Amino acid sequence: MTRHNNDILLRISALLILVSAAFYLVVPSVAPWIMAFSVALFSLRTLATPYQGKSIRGKRLFHFQVFSSVLMIVATYLMFRRRNEWALVMLCGAVFMLYAAVMIPRELERETKKENDKE
Repeated sequence: MTRHNNDILLRISALLILVSAAFYLVVPSVAPWIMAFSVALFSLRTLATPYQGKSIRGKRLFHFQVFSSVLMIVATYLMFRRRNEWALVMLCGAVFMLYAAVMIPRELERETKKENDKE
């Protein structure tokens, strides 16, 4: 799968996660199913694209993404059980994912710059 297709799938699944969170207020019986599908797609795409660099920091940031996916899966389970804690767990997962999404490109850029300086 190309990088462009992967980005599109990640964006669609992230949008569906947001839609399912909003649907929970209106249709709480349908929202967990949308959330389960979108979190599964998001988690699989995240795991299928590991960190390509060599730095320990970049690998740690990828593990943040994996941990965030686990938190989203737990939030989906809590949504099925109709526990309101799902929102807090999802928020924690979103913070980890946002941090990793911002820092991984910076780390890759730093790594390529360091390699170019060596040459």
